Amino acid sequence: MKTMSGNFPPTVDELKDSFELFADSEEKYEYLVELGRQLPEMSPDLLRECNRVLGCMSSVWLTARVETGDPPRLSLQAESDSLIVRGLIVIVLAYFDGQDCEAILKLDGDQILSDLGFGTSLSSNRKNGLAAMIKRIKQQALEALGQDTSSNS
Repeated sequence: MKTMSGNFPPTVDELKDSFELFADSEEKYEYLVELGRQLPEMSPDLLRECNRVLGCMSSVWLTARVETGDPPRLSLQAESDSLIVRGLIVIVLAYFDGQDCEAILKLDGDQILSDLGFGTSLSSNRKNGLAAMIKRIKQQALEALGQDTSSNS
């Protein structure tokens, strides 16, 4: 399965358009699995404990590289051992990868799920895992902007 543009990750608009096509949660989950199959694997040397996202039931690793500029941007890579979570990672990449750090701080995980029609159909464990990934990305954005992350929880 390819995304509408054939590019990876799909754009936010492509995700919204795709998820609007599905009538029920089961079809959305099937699409998440398909997205997860498209996620490139991370280099094994990045699958270290320091890159692991705490708060996820599945194993999730996430790295963020700061691309200097005005404004600085984050370049993200992530991996999971669960296909559904890999699909959620694709969504995270679509929304956050390559974004400037100020824009990252304004993105809301609950709004992202609402935009894609997940509302209440995503389990609380998966929502918590998604929130943990987003929190980690926002911490990286704050660090890139030179702000203290110790007071942000």
